[in-house]
Amino acid sequence: MTSPRHDFLALAGSVPGLLRDPAVAAAWSGPSALAEFTVAGLAGHLAYQVLSIPPALADPVPAEQVVPLLGHYERVEWIGAELDDEISVRIRRGGESAAADGAKVLADRVAAAVADLTVTLASVENRPVRIPLWGPWSLLLDDFLTTRTMEIAVHGDDLAVSAGIPTPPWAPSAVEGVVDLLARLAVRRHGPTAVLRALSRAERAPRTIAAF
Repeated sequence: MTSPRHDFLALAGSVPGLLRDPAVAAAWSGPSALAEFTVAGLAGHLAYQVLSIPPALADPVPAEQVVPLLGHYERVEWIGAELDDEISVRIRRGGESAAADGAKVLADRVAAAVADLTVTLASVENRPVRIPLWGPWSLLLDDFLTTRTMEIAVHGDDLAVSAGIPTPPWAPSAVEGVVDLLARLAVRRHGPTAVLRALSRAERAPRTIAAF
């Protein structure tokens, strides 16, 4: 099994436990650490990063152009979108819909998907995949899983902060992959000098090198 698959499964496997934490259920209907997201909606969005993969693999191989990993982020609408833009509203609604039956049901759904993917990802080819939210492009499966691993790490931290609990101890190799992707996206957004200074020279560091 490739490293992106191992890393994805390592982080995806932690999501059900995070969703089952009593603090998450207690905060379910309240606001999250992300603007306009409830804790439930954020939990649903986190779960979607796992739940979107089995349907993508069940679909026929897409005919849309296969783009490289960073090319995906050149095309997505949500980067730079305002909170009330259609894409942002659609993402929040999708999270709320996924979480509609509560934390326990959502956790069980994710656990079942992880169990299924543990078997499927051991043998499926590195074929193109896509999800309906995208425009007219697709990604190779391993690149797609890299994007989902990053989303799980980022939104898992968001959810933990929202519920006032520790962020799960992510697998080191998965963290390395996530940091590598975020660093490449930060260079794309801010330029190499800004990222170099932020990582090595506090006295010359820019205010932010946030990837998004």
